[in-house]
Amino acid sequence: EVQLVESGGGAVQAGESLRLSCTASGFTFGHYVIGWFRQAPGKERTLVSCIGTSDGSEYTITPVEGRFFTSTDNAKNTAYLQMNSLKPEDTAVYYCAAVEFDYGCYPSLHYDYWGRGTQVTVSS
Repeated sequence: EVQLVESGGGAVQAGESLRLSCTASGFTFGHYVIGWFRQAPGKERTLVSCIGTSDGSEYTITPVEGRFFTSTDNAKNTAYLQMNSLKPEDTAVYYCAAVEFDYGCYPSLHYDYWGRGTQVTVSS
């Protein structure tokens, strides 16, 4: 059974940092794209960043570029989203997702597996 479990969320002040983890089980990381999404209250879930585990390609949306960084540890089947200089508008439930795909990370990819999410709350 494929599972993705996010951790590392919490409540922080603006300007602080958090590192989210996404640990996968039931599949081998090395041929997947891992996406990080967020959903703020009353808004749609949107892509934040993605990374290809086979080629290391990355994509990050403009509002978080230079503040959020994604990485993977394929040996641990774990992806990370390092979030620095957090802002109140980053408040959301953050999800990781996975799709088997060897050809890089693209914002239009459709993801097959999803975690349950972790809450990030940033206060001013």
